[in-house]
Amino acid sequence: MSKPVHSHDAPAERAGCVIPWQFPELRPQEARLDETAGLVEALGCELAFIAPLQLRQPSPSHLLSGGHLETLKTRLEDEACSICVIDGTLTPVQQRNLERALNVKVIDRTGLILEIFGLRARTREGRLQVELARLNYERSRLVRTWTHLERQRGGRGFLSGPGETQLEADRRMLDRALKSLESDLENVKRTRGLQRSGRTRAGTPVIALVGYTNAGKSTLFNRLSGAKVMARDMPFATLDPTIRRIELPTLGEAALVDTVGFISDLPTHLIDSFQATLEEAMEADLLVHVRDRSADTDEEQRRDVMAVLERLESETGAPVPPIIEAWNKADTMAPDRREALELAAHHADNPPAALVSARTGQGIDRLLARIEAEFLRGSHTIHASLQPAEGEARAWLHAHGEVLGEDISETGITEMDVRLPPDALGRFQARFPDISVKDG
Repeated sequence: MSKPVHSHDAPAERAGCVIPWQFPELRPQEARLDETAGLVEALGCELAFIAPLQLRQPSPSHLLSGGHLETLKTRLEDEACSICVIDGTLTPVQQRNLERALNVKVIDRTGLILEIFGLRARTREGRLQVELARLNYERSRLVRTWTHLERQRGGRGFLSGPGETQLEADRRMLDRALKSLESDLENVKRTRGLQRSGRTRAGTPVIALVGYTNAGKSTLFNRLSGAKVMARDMPFATLDPTIRRIELPTLGEAALVDTVGFISDLPTHLIDSFQATLEEAMEADLLVHVRDRSADTDEEQRRDVMAVLERLESETGAPVPPIIEAWNKADTMAPDRREALELAAHHADNPPAALVSARTGQGIDRLLARIEAEFLRGSHTIHASLQPAEGEARAWLHAHGEVLGEDISETGITEMDVRLPPDALGRFQARFPDISVKDG
């Protein structure tokens, strides 16, 4: 297997980066340059330079044409770079040929994100998912990774390719490893499913934070839950899903899930490999889409997030849960921009929104109110008369609903008016079939 391009035990390697583009509408803007620079630096590399590069006719063998290739090689040498990042997609042949021509390690966008994932994974599940994604990536690049195969020619004549026996043996080795990883992840998936079922039986609503990478999800997660999840100003600071309990103002306990950030051009097999994690979002009762409303590319980021959610919906068969938006980083905005968004958020209902600053705590109460309002949409208000021996039912109503009024008579009968979330009434009646309730 390939080794990470950077180790914390070694000095930071220097990397040069180019972003290839072909048509004027695809020329990378400042936000894309900043995002790519952030990805390279998140890998622990020192970024020597980053530059857009127009390709009039991409080369099938190297992607870059002769002139561009020589210029890039000279710059990499002048800047003492040991890594070249091509922020785009390379075929296995292009990647191998570029490494030979430039005499440095070459990684494309998928490889770059995979390297970062490898550094960020902390839990066993996260490491399994990274390894699965990496093996899928390596399997498609046997021509690059196992360059010794080119010396083992099969068949006859100078046109023959790598030795089929060795190539197939390596493929079988990878396939066995992939099958083992997929089995391990299935076990993780079953465990998570049992945990979700337990939360459902307990009536605990589940809220998942989703959003573009670096939008401030982990900072908001920490603000809401009091946890100390790593929240840093870099892409993919959070990779493993984290679940904490929070208290909603009137509904009480809820489960809050932090998820991996989305990003533009997220490679297909990365979504596949991280599906076990992303399903936490699809199985939630409510999604809070955290948006960096201070970013110039906010709308493009919103579309990228929705595209991933829609793809997950089509692949898992689970509908995207209801969504509300947390318009984050209010503290970084100019006053007039902040006031305009505050007004817009107040009137937003498709989806509902709240302007917040996860860093300072501004707007958090409003966000929690929006969350509760969404859970209470379609709720039932009931009146229940409970005998003294029915204390368990009374405790259940307190735990799962909003008690609007309660009176205990001299005979010990408790009269309660309770507002229940949409699915709670059915669960109450299934658990306490002998207790009759009336519409409140």
